[in-house]
Amino acid sequence: MSKKKEQLGQGLRALLGNIEKVESSQELKKEVVQELTKNTEEILLENIEINPFQPRKEFNHDELLDLVQSIKTLGLIQPITVRSISSNKFQIISGERRWRASKLAGLKTIPAYIRLADDQGMLEMALVENIQRSDLNPLEIALSYQRLIDECQLQHETLAKRVGKERSTVTNYIRLLKLPPDIQSALKNKSLSMGHARALLGIEDTAKQLHLFKKIISESLSVRNAEQLIRQQKKDGNDIKSSPNTIEHPEVRKMKDRLAYLLGSKIDIQRSAKGKGKIVIHFNSDDQLNNIIDQIED
Repeated sequence: MSKKKEQLGQGLRALLGNIEKVESSQELKKEVVQELTKNTEEILLENIEINPFQPRKEFNHDELLDLVQSIKTLGLIQPITVRSISSNKFQIISGERRWRASKLAGLKTIPAYIRLADDQGMLEMALVENIQRSDLNPLEIALSYQRLIDECQLQHETLAKRVGKERSTVTNYIRLLKLPPDIQSALKNKSLSMGHARALLGIEDTAKQLHLFKKIISESLSVRNAEQLIRQQKKDGNDIKSSPNTIEHPEVRKMKDRLAYLLGSKIDIQRSAKGKGKIVIHFNSDDQLNNIIDQIED
């Protein structure tokens, strides 16, 4: 029996222990990762901690109880994925819901794949695996995509390949983060669909977005009806668009989007080549003006 097979026969934890004693060559790490991702080991639940980079922050209680019952009846079918952080201590990369349900089911150990990753690598793996495997709402997916772009320095094209999506799909999800908080909240609780949200993105004025959003919800409009309503708004000239001849600096656009998000109103930034200019905050009623003033004071 080869030395490698002898090590694997001693258990994955013994193999991990040997890794700490040898030189950290890239070839060895790749070889070990390949072996570890093909095997599972039973790990004590008390030796596993939650992943601080987990994109999902809320777990449906009823669905969790259904999984608990399934685990009690059939056992845990899909192992979780963890990384080793110290001797006999592990951190979840993906599978926090399964880990929580296993604890509620009274299990002492859980089957797990053990992987090696630094914090950034773990973040990327956790986000990609959650996007692909979890029933995330559109806003959670959008936030995960944005974190991959911001914290893992991924371009849209690269990100699309990592998650197995078209680039346009990734871009459409990220655009959801430009919507007002009320609309984002509706996406989060699934009272508004991705199709409705994409239609609302066709309206640039935040106040009009919110007005149409409330109409969609109150009248339970279908995506098609919502799209027709928004097309009619544009046809009637009720939506104000930027001049096609105006070239806006990307950083100025980011500032406008940020201020619009914070104040819940349309924002214009007029800036000269020398850096002078003004910020214009739009409002449609005294109530909206008072809300804007409250936000600024806060």
